[in-house]
Amino acid sequence: MSKTVLTVDDSKSMRELLKLALSSQGFSVSQAVDGVHGLEVLREQAPPDVIITDINMPRMNGFEFIEGVRSTDAYRTIPILVLTTESDAEKKARARKAGATGWIVKPFDAAKLADAIRRVSI
Repeated sequence: MSKTVLTVDDSKSMRELLKLALSSQGFSVSQAVDGVHGLEVLREQAPPDVIITDINMPRMNGFEFIEGVRSTDAYRTIPILVLTTESDAEKKARARKAGATGWIVKPFDAAKLADAIRRVSI
C-alpha cells in the first residue's frame, strides 16, 4: 500500500510540482494551500504518513501549522518535513522546537525527497 503525503504550500506551482514528483515515486498526495487549510484537511481525511510544509504562507505560517499539528494527540507522531527556500539556522531550530522532523531546502530533488519521506515514515 502506498504511503500518503500531505503537502502544505501556498504556491500552486509548488503544490503541482510536489504532486507530480511524489506521485511518480509511488506516493498518494493530498494538498493544502496554507496552514489553516492543512489543519482542515487533517481533520477531514485519514491521517497521512508524512506531512511536507512550507514556512512562509499566508493565514497560518509553517511554524504555526506544525505547532497546531503537534497539539493534537492523533497527529503527534506524524513526521513533518519542512520544504522551504529558507536556510537560516535560527528558523531550522524554531521548526525543530515546534516539532518538525526534518528540513529540506528548495529546489528539491524528487528522488532525494522520496528517500527522506521513506526514512522518516518507517
